[in-house]
Amino acid sequence: MLASVLTSVTHAAEPPTRPGQDHPLIGRIWDVAQHGFVTMDAPAMGLSAARFALLGERHDHPEHHQIQAALLRRMVEAGRRPAVAFEMLDTTQAAALARHLAAAPRDAAGIGDAVGWGKSGWPAWHQYQPIAETALAAGLPLVAANLPTAVARAVARGDLSSLDPALVRRHALDRPAATQSVLEAEIRTAHCGALSDTLITGMVTAQRARDAEMAERLVAGQRDGAVLIAGAGHVRNDHGVPRALATLAPEARVASVALLEVADGWTAPSDYAARFGAERLPFDYVWFTTRANDADPCASLRPARATPSRPE
Repeated sequence: MLASVLTSVTHAAEPPTRPGQDHPLIGRIWDVAQHGFVTMDAPAMGLSAARFALLGERHDHPEHHQIQAALLRRMVEAGRRPAVAFEMLDTTQAAALARHLAAAPRDAAGIGDAVGWGKSGWPAWHQYQPIAETALAAGLPLVAANLPTAVARAVARGDLSSLDPALVRRHALDRPAATQSVLEAEIRTAHCGALSDTLITGMVTAQRARDAEMAERLVAGQRDGAVLIAGAGHVRNDHGVPRALATLAPEARVASVALLEVADGWTAPSDYAARFGAERLPFDYVWFTTRANDADPCASLRPARATPSRPE
């Protein structure tokens, strides 16, 4: 089963070869609690048994979206009919999404144009289309889950007035997080160390507000539970959306799967905990994939080294 899914993912993604394709972890799935490799059946069963299933990704990796669609398909085959929420759609797009689906309930391809996806800054809609196709074929509702960009930017500047006061109160957004230092380190690393401490503090609050809003949309939009499609950082169990869900639905079972790109020289799953500043991987399952590319995301933020006027 796992081999067939991986084969279909490889054929569906482009290009056919990607960096890291010969890495020993490629296509392997790590069960963090059991500390062992498993087949696709394990995360598929874990997700199907959970009220909330969180699927973390690298946004611009087509293979990740193919795998997310495959996991969602397995949930449907198991009899689940969850709502499917997207980090990439914010609440201001909900009405346009609803209008489109009311007129064309199975038209996944048209969603991008309907919601103005091309202006959003996210990778092209066709990368996410397989997930929407799987959802709509099963009659699953789609949910716009994120805060509007303007609101998130205001929160990052320290202005909480644009947030629902009840949201701020429920998730203690006006106070530092219990994991504040971890969140700050995560933001600092994600932005290549180029941000001041003042900016980082505000961005942590914005990140927490987005996690809280997505958790609220999952709870409000659920029919038979809900699935979240989001960046891997949002689905980590030690904070992110799972922590916000614990506030809203403490009795609910939550399962998270992170799709992680392999790194040269890191051949044990435990090596990847360092990527998240943690002692162990902060997910229930980790599915290792090729890298989307080998571009250095921090290269443009490093100052160019001046050519010396004399030998050093």
